[in-house]
Amino acid sequence: MGPVNAEIAIDVPREVAFDFVADLANRPAFTDHFVRDFHLLRVESSGVGAGARFRFVAPPQAIWMDTTIVELERPQRISERGNGGRWNRIPSATEWELIAGPGPLTTVRVTYWTEPGNTLDRLKEVIGGASIWYGRDWDKALRRLRELLESRRRDGRPAMSGASGYSTAVH
Repeated sequence: MGPVNAEIAIDVPREVAFDFVADLANRPAFTDHFVRDFHLLRVESSGVGAGARFRFVAPPQAIWMDTTIVELERPQRISERGNGGRWNRIPSATEWELIAGPGPLTTVRVTYWTEPGNTLDRLKEVIGGASIWYGRDWDKALRRLRELLESRRRDGRPAMSGASGYSTAVH
């Protein structure tokens, strides 16, 4: 299947976006609408070798997938490879490109594809409309990523409004 592409402009410096996306522990924050049962494969969640296992929820079923960061070119590219499906026999790839724009604007582009090796797996992807589902899911994930990153301060901490909702008064 694929490749499936999604792209969005985000108003943060490229390095901030790169660091957030390159840390697999952050993925559920913007992909949990189509990713379930997310587990890191090692304690260190970023850098080459960091990996995760999860289930992609794409009708008609949810399939187990894994991904491992195989290459990083800070701050412009993250390359991931993995396997999934029945008996983990379907290779997959995810490529992230972060393109600097004018000022702090960053274009984030994700490309995802699978390479089913047998006819049954290819047929399941075609009949199930996998590329349509994944395309919609990645578009939504990037919109959620933009909301997350643009709501954070430049130092990476969450933005605080004037009324934080916390009180130090003892009642």
